[in-house]
Amino acid sequence: MREHLLYIDGNWRAGGAGTTFATSPSSGEEFAELAVADTADVDSAVTAAAAAWPAWASTSPFDRAAWCGQIITRIQQRREELARALTEDQGKPLVDEAFDEVDELAEYFRMAGEDAKRCAGALPASASADRRVLTYRVPLGVVGVVSPWNWPYTMGAELFAPAMAAGNVIVWVPAPTTTACCALLAEVIAEAGLPAGVFNFVPGPGPVVGDALVAHPGVAGVGFVGSVETGARVAARAAGKTQVLELGGNGPMVILDDADLELATGAALEAAYLCAGQSCTAGERFLVHAAVRDEFVERVVAATRERVRLGDPFDPQTTMGPLNNEATAAKFDRHLTDASANGARICCGGRRGRAATGLATELYAEPTVLDGVTPAMAIAREETFGPVVPVLTVSSSAEALELTNASPFGLTAAVFTEDLEHGLAFAERARAGWVNINASTNLWESHLPFGGRAGSVSGRGRVGGRYPMETFTEPKTVLYPAPRIRPAP
Repeated sequence: MREHLLYIDGNWRAGGAGTTFATSPSSGEEFAELAVADTADVDSAVTAAAAAWPAWASTSPFDRAAWCGQIITRIQQRREELARALTEDQGKPLVDEAFDEVDELAEYFRMAGEDAKRCAGALPASASADRRVLTYRVPLGVVGVVSPWNWPYTMGAELFAPAMAAGNVIVWVPAPTTTACCALLAEVIAEAGLPAGVFNFVPGPGPVVGDALVAHPGVAGVGFVGSVETGARVAARAAGKTQVLELGGNGPMVILDDADLELATGAALEAAYLCAGQSCTAGERFLVHAAVRDEFVERVVAATRERVRLGDPFDPQTTMGPLNNEATAAKFDRHLTDASANGARICCGGRRGRAATGLATELYAEPTVLDGVTPAMAIAREETFGPVVPVLTVSSSAEALELTNASPFGLTAAVFTEDLEHGLAFAERARAGWVNINASTNLWESHLPFGGRAGSVSGRGRVGGRYPMETFTEPKTVLYPAPRIRPAP
């Protein structure tokens, strides 16, 4: 059994709150012993980071890019180990998903290193001919990152890689249910030989350790990815600090009457079943035009039965693994029960647990297609975070747009139509931070700005590429006398 410690000020140490054990969602077996931080550990980590910051901030961006390169090298060297740890801890299929997440993790550090070299300033004009002005971006200081369990590597790295490359120092609190694989990533980062205090790892329960971090007076910036409810608490506790909050979604996939149904069917499977539906970008509502609803449902049911294989995530043939934790699984049950009780029809799937699936734990949920969903049902209003295609019937694109914009969420949306002008018009009017045309809601490119639309509950700020780097730096202005040419002697 592996043992994982805290990492503070360049040293591995025991946690002030003792230890706990990691249990695999796919096997139900304990596989790692984890140190648990307390609030004193958080204070130690912030203090160490603050002490390390002046020297780290004064290094060249090219030097920090080289450190990112060292981390990438170690990620690549331990690629299989990282992928297997992710599968064991999170439950996502090794071949279909885990290796991809490790590769994307390396890409975040690659982008961060390159973007750090290009974090440029300017020489704006002064109101006076006798003065000159410099403006350039400087790091904030200590950045606290609290990351989720659905993408344990990349959702943390999309924040701390650009923040660190920009000259900030990091304290990272991962989600408790995927601490083991995140601890392995912390080991990989530590192996790169960063100066002590630049990167710190303090796992523990969010209400204790995460709260202490985001509220700590020594923290200048906070990055959080997670639920709407927790995000609201983080925003309040981190009041006055720079914040990036990437929160939940209830993203609609709109299938209009002229959609390519073969394309839409494949996209629906990706939208609903990637990471067992546990993605903020998942297709949480499928708004399907009445003219094609029956055929779309038939196609999705057939494709689900033919293409989606629920099973042991270490089996190369598995395309969907278990849900990560019981709270998520219970919400899946609650949403299906509510929908069924109010007239929705389960077309396939709908069950979970050992008795239904024959698999090792209660966390395996069948891929599910649900027809006859209405806007009033919980599954249409809330973020399910499970493997389900909830189909709502609409009579027009105007009705689909109205339902899209009626939601308090505003993270992602997708529309399927053969009319590009129509698709662009829909995208322009959809109240979402990201809209795909003829592609799954789960399609995104990691260098592009991603986040919730203003006024929605889906967050603030943007992750992706250089955008967190801009958030975790600020402009500094230097005003100085215009240089003069000295007269000849």
